[in-house]
Amino acid sequence: MSPVSSHSPHGQPSLRAVQVLGGGSAGSSAHVRSLTSGLVARGVRVTVCAPAAADHLYDFTGVGADHVHVPRRNDPASVAALRVACADADLVHAHGLHAALRAALALSGRHVPLVVTWHTRPYAEGARAHLLRLLERRVAKSASVVLGSSSDLVDRARTRGARDARLAAVALPAQRRPAEDEDADRMRPKVRAELGATDRPLLMAVGSLDRHRGYDTLLDATRAWRRLDPLPLLVIAGEGPLRGELQRRIENEGLPVRLVGRRDDIGELLGAADLALLPGCPESRSVLAQEALHARVPLVAVATGGIPELVGDAAELVPPGDCEALSEAVVGLLADPGRCERLRDRGTRQAATWPTEDETVAQVLSVYDELTKPLPLP
Repeated sequence: MSPVSSHSPHGQPSLRAVQVLGGGSAGSSAHVRSLTSGLVARGVRVTVCAPAAADHLYDFTGVGADHVHVPRRNDPASVAALRVACADADLVHAHGLHAALRAALALSGRHVPLVVTWHTRPYAEGARAHLLRLLERRVAKSASVVLGSSSDLVDRARTRGARDARLAAVALPAQRRPAEDEDADRMRPKVRAELGATDRPLLMAVGSLDRHRGYDTLLDATRAWRRLDPLPLLVIAGEGPLRGELQRRIENEGLPVRLVGRRDDIGELLGAADLALLPGCPESRSVLAQEALHARVPLVAVATGGIPELVGDAAELVPPGDCEALSEAVVGLLADPGRCERLRDRGTRQAATWPTEDETVAQVLSVYDELTKPLPLP
């Protein structure tokens, strides 16, 4: 790839923007890669500060950015590395709460605009909930602009003291969308056979195996499906700290569930499924929900955070933590092909309303221009 010019097409020095990413969820990391690609194409010099593992997975350098390894820690060494990386930045854009805190600390004493995007709604209980509110307040007040990926996050930023909070356009990158061609139809029986769902309904859930994904509720719901004939198979793709606990439950209770670990063929798995399930979601713009609607796979999702705003009437929404409502929604859809087809059509229409990658880049660039344009002379 040819080096990026240090000047804009009009001969003026180009904007230098630093993107700061923590560990990064799949959604926020894919967003930063997409955003970086679009900014570089428009003449912006981009540096991505993120753990080396994130660059390995998302290849920020491959779309024209410089990459600086900054560990996912809030210790002085990480802040110092970030401070050096931001030394000649015109603007810094942090993604996520902890990345934003590091950026605010690194920019302390400097007059550099800080844009913060909140992609998820973090959870904490007890004393940690108080610390979380303090952290959110520090970040919100430090930012020149807070972009929330859903209306509830914009409202949350305002209650935490943000001087300027706006709804962000966040597109699902094209490379995350399941294929919609003959290859997908050809792969479907092969994938179903591999998973052991040739003659039975296949249900898919995707996401890290942690406390906020609703997997306990999901496993509780599967007990109601055991009376169905043929017996549906639930496949969960992802890794995380609950892997051992969930596997023990599956084996001890004889649940029709397979944990398949982290996969790089989520599009193919989802395209082979009869239903997609989202029993819990910390992200306001769930990648799985977007992929399911793009792939025309009926979705049952928890009605929390930004999910209702994201999917509209294109999914069956259930209350969080309600295994009976979840199981009834699944059983009802499996017995009603007409309802499934209506959800597929609604999903196609809903996905068409979401912002494109170009629209996302254009909105962010307009914010950058607003924050970096010279003040008029008196």
